[in-house]
Amino acid sequence: KVPLTEAVDPVDLEEYLITHPLAVDSGPLRDLLEFPRDDIEVVYTPRECRTLVSAVPEERYEMDPHVRDCVRSYTEDWAIVNRKYYKMGTGFNPNTSDKQKERQKGLPKQIFESDEAPDGNSYQDEQVMCLTTLIFDLKNSLPDALLPNLLDRTPNEEIDHQNDDQRKSNRHKELFALHPAPDEEEPIERLSVPEVPKEHFGQRLLVKCLSLKFEIEIEPIFASLALYDVKEKKKISENFYFDLNSEQMKGMLRPHVPPAAISTLARSAIFSITYPSQDVFLVIKLEKVLQQGDIGECAEPYMIFKEADAAKNKEKLEKLKSQSEQFCQRLGKYRMPFAWTAIHLMNIVSSAGSLERDSTEVEVGTGGSWSERRNSSIVGRRSLERTTSGDEACNLTSFRPATLTVTNFFKQEGDRLSDEDLYKFLADMRRPSSVLRRLRPITAQLKIDISPAPENPHYCLTPELLQVKLYPDSRVRPTREILEFPARDVYVPNTTYRNLLYVYPQSLNFANRQGSARNITVKVQFMYGEDPSNAMPVIFGKSSCPEFFKEAYTAVVYHNRSPDFHEEIKVKLPATLTDHHHLLFTFYHVSCQQKQNTPLETPVGYTWIPMLQNGRLKTGQFCLPVSLEKPPQAYSVLSPEVPLPGMKWVDNHKGVFNVEVVAVSSIHTQDPYLDKFFALVHALDEHMFPVRIGDMRIMENNLENELKSSISALNSSQLEPVVRFLHLLLDKLILLVVRPPVIAGQIVNLGQASFEAMASIINRLHKNLDGNQDQHGRNSLLASYIYYVFRLPNTYPNSPSPGPGGLGGSMHYATMARSAVRPASLNLNRSRSLSNSNPDISGTPTSPDDEVRSIIGSKAMDRSCNRMSSHTETSSFLQTLTGRLPTKKLFHEELALQWVVCSGSVREAALQQAWFFFELMVKSMVHHLYFADKLDAPRKNRFPERFMDDIHLGCVFETTVLSNITMLSSLLNTSLAFFLHDLLSIMDRGFVFSLVKAYYKQISSKLYSVPNPSNLVSLRLDFLRIICSHEHYVTLNLPCSLLTPPASPSPSVSSSSGFSTNVQDQKIANMFELSVPFRQQHYLAGLVLTELAVILDPEADGLFGLHKKVINMVHNLLSSHDSDLRYSDPQVKARVAMLYLPLIGVIMETVPQLYDFTGRPSCVAVDDYESEGGSMISQTVAMAIAGTSIPQLTRPSMLLSVQTGRQHSTFSAESSRSLLICLLWVLKNADESVLQKWFTDLSVLQLNRLLDLLYLCVSCFEYKVCRYCSVPLKLPERHVIGLGQAPNQSPSGSAFGSQENLRWRKDMTHWRQNTEKLDKSRAEIEHEALTDGNLATEANLIILDTLEIVVQTVSVTESKESILGGVLKVLLHSMACNQSALYLQHCFATQRALVSKFPELLFEEETEQCADLCLRLLRHCSSSISTIRSHASASLYLLMRQNFEIGNNFARVKMQVTMSLSSLVGTSQNFNEEFLRRSLKTILTYAEEDLELRDTTFPDQVQDLVFNLHMILSDTVKMKEHQEDPEMLIDLMYRIAKGYQNSPDLRLTWLQNMAGKHSERSNHAESAQCFVHSAALVAEYLSMLEDRKYLPVGCVTFQNISSNVLEESAVSDDVVSPDEEGICSGKHFTEAGLVGLLEQAAASFSMAGMYEAVNEVYKVLIPIHEANRDAKKLSTIHGKLQEAFSKIVHQDGKRMFGTYFRVGFYGTKFGDLDEQEFVYKEPAITKLAEISHRLEGFYGERFGEDVVEVIKDSNPVDKLKLDPNKAYIQITYVEPYFDTYEMKDRITYFDKNYNLRRFMYCTPFTLDGRAHGELHEQFKRKTILTTSHAFPYIKTRINVIHKEEIILTPIEVAIEDMQKKTQELAFATHQDPADPKMLQMVLQGSVGTTVNQGPLEVAQVFLSEIPNDPKLFRHHNKLRLCFKDFTKRCEDALRKNKSLIGPDQKEYQRELERNYHRLKEALQPLINRKIPQLYKAVLPVACHRWV
Repeated sequence: KVPLTEAVDPVDLEEYLITHPLAVDSGPLRDLLEFPRDDIEVVYTPRECRTLVSAVPEERYEMDPHVRDCVRSYTEDWAIVNRKYYKMGTGFNPNTSDKQKERQKGLPKQIFESDEAPDGNSYQDEQVMCLTTLIFDLKNSLPDALLPNLLDRTPNEEIDHQNDDQRKSNRHKELFALHPAPDEEEPIERLSVPEVPKEHFGQRLLVKCLSLKFEIEIEPIFASLALYDVKEKKKISENFYFDLNSEQMKGMLRPHVPPAAISTLARSAIFSITYPSQDVFLVIKLEKVLQQGDIGECAEPYMIFKEADAAKNKEKLEKLKSQSEQFCQRLGKYRMPFAWTAIHLMNIVSSAGSLERDSTEVEVGTGGSWSERRNSSIVGRRSLERTTSGDEACNLTSFRPATLTVTNFFKQEGDRLSDEDLYKFLADMRRPSSVLRRLRPITAQLKIDISPAPENPHYCLTPELLQVKLYPDSRVRPTREILEFPARDVYVPNTTYRNLLYVYPQSLNFANRQGSARNITVKVQFMYGEDPSNAMPVIFGKSSCPEFFKEAYTAVVYHNRSPDFHEEIKVKLPATLTDHHHLLFTFYHVSCQQKQNTPLETPVGYTWIPMLQNGRLKTGQFCLPVSLEKPPQAYSVLSPEVPLPGMKWVDNHKGVFNVEVVAVSSIHTQDPYLDKFFALVHALDEHMFPVRIGDMRIMENNLENELKSSISALNSSQLEPVVRFLHLLLDKLILLVVRPPVIAGQIVNLGQASFEAMASIINRLHKNLDGNQDQHGRNSLLASYIYYVFRLPNTYPNSPSPGPGGLGGSMHYATMARSAVRPASLNLNRSRSLSNSNPDISGTPTSPDDEVRSIIGSKAMDRSCNRMSSHTETSSFLQTLTGRLPTKKLFHEELALQWVVCSGSVREAALQQAWFFFELMVKSMVHHLYFADKLDAPRKNRFPERFMDDIHLGCVFETTVLSNITMLSSLLNTSLAFFLHDLLSIMDRGFVFSLVKAYYKQISSKLYSVPNPSNLVSLRLDFLRIICSHEHYVTLNLPCSLLTPPASPSPSVSSSSGFSTNVQDQKIANMFELSVPFRQQHYLAGLVLTELAVILDPEADGLFGLHKKVINMVHNLLSSHDSDLRYSDPQVKARVAMLYLPLIGVIMETVPQLYDFTGRPSCVAVDDYESEGGSMISQTVAMAIAGTSIPQLTRPSMLLSVQTGRQHSTFSAESSRSLLICLLWVLKNADESVLQKWFTDLSVLQLNRLLDLLYLCVSCFEYKVCRYCSVPLKLPERHVIGLGQAPNQSPSGSAFGSQENLRWRKDMTHWRQNTEKLDKSRAEIEHEALTDGNLATEANLIILDTLEIVVQTVSVTESKESILGGVLKVLLHSMACNQSALYLQHCFATQRALVSKFPELLFEEETEQCADLCLRLLRHCSSSISTIRSHASASLYLLMRQNFEIGNNFARVKMQVTMSLSSLVGTSQNFNEEFLRRSLKTILTYAEEDLELRDTTFPDQVQDLVFNLHMILSDTVKMKEHQEDPEMLIDLMYRIAKGYQNSPDLRLTWLQNMAGKHSERSNHAESAQCFVHSAALVAEYLSMLEDRKYLPVGCVTFQNISSNVLEESAVSDDVVSPDEEGICSGKHFTEAGLVGLLEQAAASFSMAGMYEAVNEVYKVLIPIHEANRDAKKLSTIHGKLQEAFSKIVHQDGKRMFGTYFRVGFYGTKFGDLDEQEFVYKEPAITKLAEISHRLEGFYGERFGEDVVEVIKDSNPVDKLKLDPNKAYIQITYVEPYFDTYEMKDRITYFDKNYNLRRFMYCTPFTLDGRAHGELHEQFKRKTILTTSHAFPYIKTRINVIHKEEIILTPIEVAIEDMQKKTQELAFATHQDPADPKMLQMVLQGSVGTTVNQGPLEVAQVFLSEIPNDPKLFRHHNKLRLCFKDFTKRCEDALRKNKSLIGPDQKEYQRELERNYHRLKEALQPLINRKIPQLYKAVLPVACHRWV
């Protein structure tokens, strides 16, 4: 057995295919067997030409060889090797988001309940009032549709069969089309097709010149435009000349201008800017016809005349005009400079507002911007960014088109015409205080449009005036493309013929010339001979003139002997130049005044520049001497610097004329090294010696050395020309390798030299053009060269090359030179060796033959020793053999040889760019096979043995290098991988596999020695991924073979039966494990799965970082198979899936490490039912609520791995998801019978693992609610980010749908985060939801299919129970998730089948799955979708029926269903009772129609159950109605809990629910009470179950905490006994449960600030912990107690517990509440206005604001006086009320605010009905309310059960007032520390002057007379005593105040004292008068005594 870490030996694929033919001849499997016949083709495609006619020289038939080669290189077809199926490899996997969208078209919309649910509020409003009035009648509601044949007793097999058929129909074929593509960077295996080589353009700008107007129009004006870069000080475009003159003005020049060619009439131009920057200016120069006077004089009229005054100045203008006419006639062919201006381009482009000068306005037109053109051929983005140096990068491709109006021109200074001056001006213009602004401008109006150039403009001319394609009509005014002179080098190979010369006369110095020469012009001509008639018409015209001229004149500067020029003369160079071509400059003096017998022009000097020097084009800066007389004969071959005898020169032959010549040519390299190389190659080609290069003459015997040195000197050449001539250069080097030249009769082997030169050139490109590479480091220029340009040179020297226009159409290499008429071009002095027109005559040493090659090849060279020798044999020896020379070599063989033998720096260079040589080799091999017709030959015979050895050596060597992890490694690694990938298409595939194995072996040997193996493994993954991206990957894996030992031929597989026939023959496990046979036969798949297994292995050291990478590889392969049309046939897909069967086992191994998608977050809002499972509810209920049984909250059945496995780092959610989708794909597509066989072999443990995986899959692919479908649009963010959910805005879907979904979003957001941008459009979101819905459905159906297979497997074996439990668990889990209707109906069908096959599973075992199932079914019975309800109610009914049939009673199901319903109702926020009611009706209907059971008790029992459920429902309806009204909601929950008095588990559930609701609203005291009640309830039952001394004895123990607790005392024993099945079984009914509840109670009390109660709670807890000797807990508790008591001390007087209000509801609108009175407990310091506002607002919103009225007073309400259509609320502030005896016990603030049951409020009234009156008529009513429970209670409002009223008479009212005043005084006086302010306030109120009326008036009203009514005597006396006390207290207070005040308040004190004495005097008589009657009892005795 070979360990997984080592590669096995591959099968010999070619051999295998021959020995194992497939039995069938056709059919889908046939195509899997072998590559298609048309796999590779060689195609010649004509290259696209931009122009209508291709750019070629006119003299095409007499071109010299170099020009001919260049032209061929620019015109020949592309030679492309086309792999027809290449795009089917994984590199082009359609799993990109755009392609996914395509594949997702036409998906059916899956219906999810969570999307369907109505919006939270809509239905409430309509129904709110009617719900309460109607009591629904179940009998009359309608059932859902019944399922047909549900009650028939169909055999299980048949049911299974039907279910299976239905499940399998209409399934989505491609699973991966539904799964979002993993977000990888560009996949490593993608090699994009290189860009077609094409002409380079920068960013293109369209400039249109619209109009030019001056203030006066007197003469024609000529304009030109060009771009300048100030920073580079460079002109960056040629000139664009345009003419905007009116016809009338043009007419003035008629005699001088021949008819204009249409190409010169352009007014719009396209400029290209490769390096846009802030320094680019558009410069406009104007010229006019030469006239007498300097520029200033000529410009004057334009400055002084204004258009507005034209009438005034008519005469003057006429005069000017006639002058102009004269000048035009006489001097019409000369120009003078006139004016100029410049536009700062980037200002326009960035529309930064106005231009530099204030007066210009820019009107920005609105035009659509053109789509941005990618311009990849520039030197890469990086270098561009570098070059903008600090400027923000400038982008010209997308700005808003602008129309500029330029209004100011600067007069051109005659002495400042040079470019230097221009750059100074431009730099100055950018400064704010420009000198130019001070100049007086010429006002004019030039209108220009500037916009980004369109992609393909019509009517366009190239710089050579060729028409660009789409030129519909030649008569339309064209647009000119203006040639760019890029500011810096641009590295793009030439692809078109261009041969232009630009001449720039710069300056002339005639200061020292004798004679008059002042108005000087230079005439420029391009001559091919010396005769004046030899001027060539190759000078381009400017504007409104013919296209070409024979001469050009520069503009004249008036009276200047040393003028500067700013002319640009553009010349079209002839393709072939001779020594006689030259530029001739003639200098003229022009006489401006008409004088007698003075000629118009007088020649004053001559000079010239020869075009060729030593065969090279002569360009650059020249400073030439000027001759005074015509040059002599034969001057053109010499340069004017040569002192010719007898000539006169200006200024002693000094250089006086500066001129620059620039060539833009794709013929002339302008590089000496390249020139030399090409010249030598052509000399060989033409076979002419000696060769003259420069000053050297090279003889034939010296040629070899020169050639070799010129090859190595290529390194010194400039990079730019090397790149421009790259194609030609590489072609020539390759030619030298393939056909060694014959020099002096010797064959010279230049293979090595050429190889080295190529390596170094390629490296230079890479180093310098780093921005120009793809992710694999392939330079795009080179990749394009290989892909399009490279072809094998034609193999027989004189045959036309293979395919159109092969390399070197007529290369005479080592053949006899044909005598051809050759133009004298490269200055070669040739001696022809032989001229013979028949090349095949033998006998001369220069005619070769191929046969010799084979003789010498095999015999004469022993390769091992002779490899490096250059193959030079003497011709005589050869001649004696055959007389011919061996010259033909195969390029790939030579390349492989050089590759293996190179060493040193060459090896270094070659390794760095290995990809280039590999790709060349592959293309060469394909071409070779193609031309030799071997593309169909058997692969073993295609290439010779030693070539294969070379390749093998090369690969091993490469692997060694890359395994040393250097900078190079990853590039080398991918190059090698792509090479082998390509070889798989053309070579012996078994051989390539052996190379893969060699690679693996090499890497493995290194793995143990390197410190960081993950780098190597990562390289290996890249390598493998690239190999596996082969388009025929599946075929390479021999999917049709069976795993037999490769030696014996295996039985052929018949295509019809697929697997099943042969599966028995082999051990099934081999197919599912990474066994050696599997890895050998399915070689690549084996490697992939092995990598996966090794990297995912938790023991794998340090490979954790590669998980994502390896998983993506598998995911990528599978998703690509999935979408591959070749494998769409299910039978074929099953074969493909077979290659991945071991994946199931690999993933099963990783279960402990997978991301836990079911994971429940630790902190969840309480309304999220999950958390309750964790902490507080009885076990069964919790389980029903949480949807899983408690012990397995972490993860199902992973008991073995949970402890150990979790230490391993977990995979990320994304990786886990990818793995799981791969697993599902294999399960979906694999052959079921094979799976079933394998499952049968698995152990229970393994099967459980598989079920765990499926369980995880359910959670992983759960559907998330489409937030557009359900949630109000305001809240999308909450949904995405998964914030907690606002209570009133739950996403739709009822209990388990929505929250589960939300919970899942909470911890799942991160894996979608990157795609989940919040700004998706609605359509995108809906599309995403549609796809997700289909994915969830398909994934779950695959899981269901697999479960069915497991169940079938189990039916056969014994060990079924444990596994069936697992199956059911997965099923239930899937029901609990958000599922589509489609899935659910299949799911219910499976569930019914399962229950009917294994009823004991649910009913006999002690499992919780029955409860779980009941909950799920009920939940779906309340679904809003009728099909789901139909299936769910059918399942529920059958469940009851089966339970009944087992034991004639279905107590268990009954109990579970009831509990499930209540938990459903309590936890779900938008649960719809309407739907559930229909399901209940459906169940009743089934019971009625079930004929078999009609006579049993079953129907009645069903009916009882249904009615019971219906009752619970009705409460729910109300709860639903009051969702928004917290008090009412709690009341209802309270009522429901009360209804469960005899079902402790459920009551506990509801108390929990209430506690949750309270703590949500921060009612901590109430929450604490709920916990206390829960604890009391638990205590009751515990004391019944077990008698332990230290446990509380039922509720009684809790009385001290709350008097309300007694209501929890257990109901009489007969109702429920705790040991009955299913009762009190939850985890809370234990000692630990009790402790937990008490802890929570204490915590809540503490939060509420009721620390005294905390103490009471702990009094119950402490004994329990003491009994358990739990010191740790006790210490904690005492710590908390200490905290509590110290808080009581610290917060003395600062605690506030609550404010109480009486609220009464009146009006039928309130339903149940009508005429109810409550005491509401509100948070402390709530003002009356606040609660009034809250209730009014709340009910106003509910009934309408105009309907609700708040009654402002607190008088008793008379129902009859109220408007029946309104709702009245009466709110009164009430205070706790205590009798005097109670006050003894209620001492502290806490005492006075805890356990409150009585409250009081007062209402003032008078007998006549007014509220207030005079003192003597003011009565007061005290109302005392008693509530049903004491506050705080488990609710915040408690009903008033008793009301008593006390009426106080006026005098009693007065007594109360006086007592209150006295108390205030006493309090203020004795306050400690004293508070003088408070004291003075109270005093002022008691004795202050103004208030004297207060107490005094009371006394005068009630005490002045003794009342008549004896009943009032007591009151009178009491009031009198009150006043007595009052005065006493006033005195004390004054005394106290005196001791507190400072000197400043002395006067105030005296005033107070005076007032007091006044008051005392007034009161004295009243106070002292006693009522005699009161003392009657005493008097008689006294009298008696006196008597």
